[in-house]
This record gives sequence, structure tokens and C-alpha cells, in this order.
Amino acid sequence: MQAAGEIVFDSQDYLVWEELQEQKHEFIKGEVFAMGGARREHVVVSLNIATILKQHLRGTPCQAYIADMKLRVEQEDAFYYPDVMVSCDNNDQKAEQYLSNPVLIVEVLSDSTEAYDRGAKFAAYRQLPSLKEYVLVDIDARRLECFRRAENNDWLLHITDGKEECDFLSLGLSVAMDDVFEDVG
Repeated sequence: MQAAGEIVFDSQDYLVWEELQEQKHEFIKGEVFAMGGARREHVVVSLNIATILKQHLRGTPCQAYIADMKLRVEQEDAFYYPDVMVSCDNNDQKAEQYLSNPVLIVEVLSDSTEAYDRGAKFAAYRQLPSLKEYVLVDIDARRLECFRRAENNDWLLHITDGKEECDFLSLGLSVAMDDVFEDVG
């Protein structure tokens, strides 16, 4: 991610401006950051996870979303584009521009965003009262790091690698690692 010049907006101006852009931009406390393109493996893994979630959620009040849906973190005055997220919130199901109440967020790591996804972005996501799980996917290590909200707002880490299944407890779903990394060289 890189700053998009000297552009500074309030959140409403950003939403209007972003609708007219060809490239996606995240918004953090008045600053706008251009989103870079993703490598093939990143897109494949994101799609694999979103497809698994969509199938699992069929017939429930929950819905999976992929990279083009914005996430509003009002407490941080920010909008992000998570790789995959799930919301079970009725207001989110009616939203046109952004979601506010996801239960699950998945970010596929890349060299350029890994530190940010683990640090400042996760700190912002933790401000969402609805969020129960935050999953980081490390393609090169073939590993999923699942952070789960526990009592007292603590976050517990569960790492899944190898041939194990990854449990998305917030959705009552176990996912085979082979399915997450299907079609990845």
C-alpha cells in the first residue's frame, strides 16, 4: 500500500471519491492509500476460502464477501478492503458501500503487507465488537494463523499447518488445508 499523493478527506468525501476511482484505496484517519495488485496465488487462495465459506453459509443469515467490499472501522475512522470477510448482521446485508459488523476476517499475507496485516490493521480490526476471528493465511509456509476473541477481549492464536484442518469456530466450520491451497503451485 502506498499513500495516494496528498489526498486528505473526511470519511464521507472518501466514499464519494472512491466510487469514481478505477483502483481501490483504503482510508485511514483522513489519509488515502492506493491498493496494489495481488499475485495469482493470493487471488486463488482468497477465492478458495470465499467459495468454501459461501457454500457453508448457504441458507443461513450469514454472507461471505470478497476483496471488493469495504469494511468500516468507525472507531479508527478507517475503511479497509479485507481479502475475505463474513457478516451475519442484518444491517450489513442491506449495506451498499461497506460492512461494519463482520464475525470473521481473512487476510492473505504478501511480502508488502504482512507487517501491516499483523500489526496496525489487526489492531484496528480488534476494535470491531462483532469480530470473533481474524485469520492470516501464509501461502509460502502453507499455514493459517487464526486469532480468536476470548473472554475479557483477549485474543488467542491457533496455528494450522500441514495436513490438518483449520477450524473457523465462529461459523462452526472445519476446512481442509488442501482445499484452502487448491490450485496453488
